[in-house]
Amino acid sequence: MPDWMSTFPGYQQILENCTSLFASVVRTGPVPQHIGFIMDGNRRYARINQIEVKEGHNAGFESLARLLQVCYKCGVKSATIFAFSIENYKRNSFEVDWLMELAKMRFGQMIEKGDLCEKYGIKIRTLGDKSLLPRDVVECLEEAERTTANNSKAVLNVCFSYTSRHEITTTIVNILENVKKGLIEPGDITEDMITNNLYTGDQPPLDLLIRSSGVRRISDFLLWQCHQEHCDIEIIDTLWPEFGTMQMCLLLLKWSFNRTYGRKKYRGKKETKKEKEKST
Repeated sequence: MPDWMSTFPGYQQILENCTSLFASVVRTGPVPQHIGFIMDGNRRYARINQIEVKEGHNAGFESLARLLQVCYKCGVKSATIFAFSIENYKRNSFEVDWLMELAKMRFGQMIEKGDLCEKYGIKIRTLGDKSLLPRDVVECLEEAERTTANNSKAVLNVCFSYTSRHEITTTIVNILENVKKGLIEPGDITEDMITNNLYTGDQPPLDLLIRSSGVRRISDFLLWQCHQEHCDIEIIDTLWPEFGTMQMCLLLLKWSFNRTYGRKKYRGKKETKKEKEKST
């Protein structure tokens, strides 16, 4: 959407009304219960718009707030965002320090205002290796978890200091600890057990993974979860700060259409093929 359009009187109200209308349409069909977001393109957005990198990250957070509101309004139960990778510690110290400050500032705002969390009953959970984070950042994240602990309608998983390899390794170590304690037998370990013991094991399976900026890789995010048969992956060319609410609605409609018609058609073909094999 061109930036100049947002200067028109009543633009925001019109956009909000259109989003609500789309949300009503989306809710008439199946809705993804769990969506993952790889929020890529903040630095490129800053470079293109000739602003500081920290302002690009700030714009990315504003985009996140808008998109989460659309998701929860449509009936999504869980959203998992890739906020900070363990690999990001390799970036220059200025950018890492700013990202830590941004996290404290934004989660502090969530605690103080709490509009989004209260409106949609969102419980915040932080997933990742907190031991690598500065103590003040950990305290801020834990305060957000405590403040929203009694909310039960939806979940926001914030993957901070996270990689999927670390998650899977931690899960396997925890399962082996239970083997040592005699709580389970080695033969009891299955794929389902690993799935259920991941950070997201108590939540709906991942239905949709969205990556912005057109980069065609998953970047070590929810690798186990997104390789399940029911999960769709969408790579969009839009930079994360430019990812709009209407575009999000269209992706939800596309998922709903594919789940209602595309998958049925595919399953029908598979079943027909099996029936032919049996008859021969």
